[in-house]
Amino acid sequence: MRQGKYFWRIFLSEQENELSTSIKIIVGKTILSGELYESPCARQIIACLPIETNPDEWGDEFYFSIPVRVSLDDSATPKVKIGDIGYWPPGTAMAIFFGSTPMSTGGDPVPASAVNLVGRVLGDATVLKRERGADKIRIEKADP
Repeated sequence: MRQGKYFWRIFLSEQENELSTSIKIIVGKTILSGELYESPCARQIIACLPIETNPDEWGDEFYFSIPVRVSLDDSATPKVKIGDIGYWPPGTAMAIFFGSTPMSTGGDPVPASAVNLVGRVLGDATVLKRERGADKIRIEKADP
């Protein structure tokens, strides 16, 4: 019985990954892989790709306005982890968290207010620290 449950969990995880959209995040000389989840908010973001703009910084967070207007949804949370990608409705902005923010009291980033969790960076998001001050960020669909 345990093996069956374990297999089912693995199957569900693989199925969830098939529903996500692979993206490439380009900031300066850093290129990272990521994924956008299957959600109404993320689908609107995917429809706008590629996005290329000037990022703002808030601690170890890049955020930038995108042409998407949605409210908080079921994924909304004020608790994020390094590598999470969120959508912040008050600023109509996408946010990539790669370390602590001014509201952090520990190692985890804390957004200014709740964000919709729309994706994540695959790999070490902290490498974005070396791109502080970047004048351009690009989010695009990854090649299949």
